[in-house]
Amino acid sequence: MISRAHQHEKPARRRSNLSLRLHRYFVPRNGIILFLTAFILSVSFCSFAADEPGNQGIFDDAQILAGYTKEYRDESKEAILGRIKDETLSPYQSAAAVRVFKEKYCLTTAGREKVLVEHALIRLISRSNSAFVDVEIMHTLCLLDRYKYFDAMIPALILKLDHYNDAITQMASKAIMDIIAKGKGSKRDARIIFNTLRKVLFLSRNTLKNVTEPNARLSEKLKILRWSVKILGASELKRLPKEIIHLL
Repeated sequence: MISRAHQHEKPARRRSNLSLRLHRYFVPRNGIILFLTAFILSVSFCSFAADEPGNQGIFDDAQILAGYTKEYRDESKEAILGRIKDETLSPYQSAAAVRVFKEKYCLTTAGREKVLVEHALIRLISRSNSAFVDVEIMHTLCLLDRYKYFDAMIPALILKLDHYNDAITQMASKAIMDIIAKGKGSKRDARIIFNTLRKVLFLSRNTLKNVTEPNARLSEKLKILRWSVKILGASELKRLPKEIIHLL
């Protein structure tokens, strides 16, 4: 009998090759962020195996995550941070704890406490094999320190827009739009987003040339791309693959 691992050997190799092709474009200036970028881009593809549909059961992922989020909603900051540091929790529980921290406590965390929270989140994402946890942490880190994490986390979140799981795609899209909304519409942010999407779209141009109506995943990319073009100017359109222009 052909093993499950053998069945997924070739797709995994293709994802690995794509990760290597994309990685050279996302080289940040800070040494710590360099490590995070390399790690997160590889995890963005490795998490496919961990979140296989066969491992998810019959329950809806978004509902499970929402259930734990509701359960933790009224807990104190100390209790939530304790859950984030608890390595025995399931991925859904960890993601829910990070989400509650992000929504209730993130913007009021500063100083030494903020540094400790960042370390806890980086430790958690380094041990995670779940895209749910990854997206919540990347979103939270960007809100904690936009300048430090934006150029590492946004490209990784954009890659999540192509995740096979619709729940992950929707989470990543909402995360990117929330990060954009909480910013000042700077050209630096727009340039990072534009350059990332441009390279992702060039890698997909053979598929794009046959597209007349964008699907949900492509529509999310186009929505984010339009925001960046609005900030940078229409002259940037000529730098995009010609196959995408008619869709804009």
